[in-house]
Amino acid sequence: MIRRPPRSTPKPSSAASDVYKRQKDKEVKNKAKQTSELNKKQSLVMNLLSEAKGPLSAYQILHDLNDHGFRGPTQVYRVLDKLLELGMVHRIESMNSFVACRQEKCHEKNKEINLFTICKICGSVQELLSNGLKNIVKSLSKDNNFLLKSSVLELNGVCSKCKE
Repeated sequence: MIRRPPRSTPKPSSAASDVYKRQKDKEVKNKAKQTSELNKKQSLVMNLLSEAKGPLSAYQILHDLNDHGFRGPTQVYRVLDKLLELGMVHRIESMNSFVACRQEKCHEKNKEINLFTICKICGSVQELLSNGLKNIVKSLSKDNNFLLKSSVLELNGVCSKCKE
């Protein structure tokens, strides 16, 4: 009698992992397509915000990109408005500054609610997604017969790096 090795069955996590990888690849391609459709000034601002270690004000952006054709704050704000509309950047209200979006499709998943942690020591900003918070805010809006357009929640404290 010939013994055959048992058939290897694909692990469920492997199949799920493949689906996740395909989904991530699609999201990255969509983000790249969206980025490639930006004009020169939008791309410059997006790249600057993506490489920044923290949030930048419009005037910091203007100063950093002055040599690239930006002549006044109106140009910067116009670009930022478009990037905000596309969901590629977020405005940090308390700091009057902007950060690049670090979440895939966050503008589609959490359009009316943005949640950020802000470190009071190093100034780092981290974007968070929370379905629980989204549900609470929507429920509060509904209970008070209020049509929610947008909500920004900023949690101020000390990040894990500065806490150590």
